[in-house]
Amino acid sequence: MKIGIIGSGYVGLVTGACFAELGHDVLCMDDNDEKIAILKAGQVPIYEPGLDELIHANVEEGRLVFTSSMKDTVQKSEILFVCVGTPSKPDGEADLSAVETVGKRIGEDLNDEKLIVEKSTVPARTARWLGEIIQSKNKKRIPFEIAVNPEFLSEGTAIHDFMHPDRIVLGVSSQQAASHLVSLYEPLNSPILVTDIESAELIKHASNAFLAMKISYINAVAQICEKTGADILKVAKGIGLDSRIGTAFLNAGIGYGGACFPKDLAAFVHLAEEYGYDFKLLKSVAEINLNQRKAPVQKLKEIFGDLTRKTIGILGASFKPNTDDLREAPSLEVIQILLQEKAEIKVYDPAAMENMKKLFPTLYYARDPYDCSSGCDALLLLTEWQAFKHLNLLKIKKSMRQPVLIDGRNLFDPSRMSRLGYQYYGIGRPSPSLAETSSQKTLSS
Repeated sequence: MKIGIIGSGYVGLVTGACFAELGHDVLCMDDNDEKIAILKAGQVPIYEPGLDELIHANVEEGRLVFTSSMKDTVQKSEILFVCVGTPSKPDGEADLSAVETVGKRIGEDLNDEKLIVEKSTVPARTARWLGEIIQSKNKKRIPFEIAVNPEFLSEGTAIHDFMHPDRIVLGVSSQQAASHLVSLYEPLNSPILVTDIESAELIKHASNAFLAMKISYINAVAQICEKTGADILKVAKGIGLDSRIGTAFLNAGIGYGGACFPKDLAAFVHLAEEYGYDFKLLKSVAEINLNQRKAPVQKLKEIFGDLTRKTIGILGASFKPNTDDLREAPSLEVIQILLQEKAEIKVYDPAAMENMKKLFPTLYYARDPYDCSSGCDALLLLTEWQAFKHLNLLKIKKSMRQPVLIDGRNLFDPSRMSRLGYQYYGIGRPSPSLAETSSQKTLSS
């Protein structure tokens, strides 16, 4: 099948490369000439494990081609996937200007019957609106259909997520559209849910909002754990063993970030308000998440008081491991607060250093974790890269001025860190002083 991908960003590149891997002829289009030139030169402008190899293999075999021509993409494809960005406006509403532009250009370039699939994350009823825009520019009245196929890709595991999805959601208005899309995805042998168009659009926002809610819930519980002496890891395990709840997204930390959860949550709240519903639950989810980002600095201030000229090492900057993405990364807010407190900051991240330098050009960027820890008064672990789990912690401790480690992702075991001589603080883990007080109370009673 001949497939056109409009928008060669994160979703578009992964989608295009994976469809090519399934044997289809894929044309990936983007208006950004510089990005297309980079891709044609054999480089991949985003960091995603396995994507380089997948793109190179399919380009070499002639199934994957990059272009900046919208006309070629529209006219040479049977199915068009719209994968453009839909960032948040200041009030949380999704910015659909790129979708509108694409709709107009598709309408102008239609040459024969097409299936146009909305894959960008958009509010309910956007697909109907997109169809109207295309039709307004479709002077030759060429027939086309609109469908919705939301993406459920996680950065760091996107190729696996595409090839082994939990479910494939298809929003259609005809049996013919359903048949085309089912045959396209059939080789993946995954559950396929065929729905109406509006339901498919809503499934994406509702899914991401629910996952964000689980994260904020467990982070709120972690706050109670710290005050009572309970251990959030044990509490989360006890909660997650309930088959009605499950263990996924019950990892306490410094909150979620990235391009999806914050944006989709805000857009869902705004959509609800448009239809007269005040989604207070999701507003609280967002508020808890923002407050959680402040936890590491609050702990530092409890330990040191004044942070002026304290040297703080940051291990991990990307919003999650296995990506260089800094969009809505909690680390950015932590660093901003530390700068306001006049602390001196050293940073190390396995993938996001170049992106960090664009945002904070004056920070010290370390060569490796050991360079980052050297001479520090405290270390903040903000991203749970697996490489950090295997560090020589004794070597790090010896290089620090003070062995203070605040583990924002609960990567390390508190008892081991205590044996190594660290002043260690996790999220929702009992602090040494509180644990000792609790033990004394138990013995005295």
